[in-house]
Amino acid sequence: MKSVYKIGDQQTYQVRVGINDTATFNSGNVHPVYATFALGRDAEWCCRLFVIAMKDADEEGIGTFLNIEHCSPALVNSIVNFKAEISQIDGHEIICTFEAKVGDRLIARGQTGQKILKKEKLENLFSRLSEPKA
Repeated sequence: MKSVYKIGDQQTYQVRVGINDTATFNSGNVHPVYATFALGRDAEWCCRLFVIAMKDADEEGIGTFLNIEHCSPALVNSIVNFKAEISQIDGHEIICTFEAKVGDRLIARGQTGQKILKKEKLENLFSRLSEPKA
């Protein structure tokens, strides 16, 4: 794992809310606005931008948690600007805070955690999980 970032460093990511990002479940579309689960995906991506630069070729990131406080709706075609900031680096775990805004209006805020582990370790874990129990 490369030490290219420090606490307080920031990343940004911008996304336009599409119809596939709305609150739609098996029962149909609930609201024509940015779904919390889509917002979480995009927040995690913004924070993952740190991981991409920090991991070595034989490493990969894996999420450890995602906390979202969804504060305000964003309509389809809204431009949502994410800002992630490293709040903690604990060994191989990177913890970020994030905010998502449409213009000056806060859409969401929260935290994410990701660990950078050897790909071999992850493959072994996934393999053990997929093996049938005796």
